[in-house]
Amino acid sequence: MRVVVIIPSRYGSSRFEGKPLADICGKPMIEWVCRRTIQAQCVDSVHVATDDHRIQEVVSAFGGSVVMTSSTCRSGTDRVAEAAQRLGLDSDDVVVNIQGDQPLVDPRCVDAVVQPFHDDPTVKMSTLAFAIVDPREINDPKDVKVIFDNKGDALYFSRATIPHGRDGSSGYDIYKHLGVYAYTKKFLEQFLAFTPGRLEEIEKLEQLRAMEHGHRIRVVVSPYDSPEVDLPMDIQRIEARMAALGLC
Repeated sequence: MRVVVIIPSRYGSSRFEGKPLADICGKPMIEWVCRRTIQAQCVDSVHVATDDHRIQEVVSAFGGSVVMTSSTCRSGTDRVAEAAQRLGLDSDDVVVNIQGDQPLVDPRCVDAVVQPFHDDPTVKMSTLAFAIVDPREINDPKDVKVIFDNKGDALYFSRATIPHGRDGSSGYDIYKHLGVYAYTKKFLEQFLAFTPGRLEEIEKLEQLRAMEHGHRIRVVVSPYDSPEVDLPMDIQRIEARMAALGLC
């Protein structure tokens, strides 16, 4: 079973055009994501999937691997699936989908999201959660929350605060969903063949599609946060965290 990280990356964005190439501590953001994920112990290879030659040139310049994909991909997951096909992966190989706007992704997160495939042969898809420590994230719809059962399988993902204490109670953990997924290549292809679900359309959360079609998503709680860069103003916050970690 090979473990292959594929980082979907596009240049165009209504909120932050050219985001993958944004400078963070002297390196383009996509380079940080590549260099950190390749440090994971379980990873066989890391590839950037893009349809933009500017991204291709930058990734090639720092020695990264690029898979050119179609410009008609509807989502990052579509782009990951196309790249996995072009790479000739086997149906049982594990594909790790990491968003290209997570320059602080911890290599141990990659190992953690892959571990369920070794522990439980019935797992087809997994993802990560992090116990929220920043109160702002609890009510911010940008930060997706997840709840899961005693086995670790997701019960629901939402932009709302879940669980919601009826009596205003507190003192319990609320988990943020981290944008790192792993799937067998076979299930990734099945997932994209599913019709979008009603809850997916309401919440605008693609992962709900798998659950609406009756499939489990194993959730692994990670002690390592992986904050995303959504807007240019986020870069200063990320650079401050990198400086505190001695990365820049």
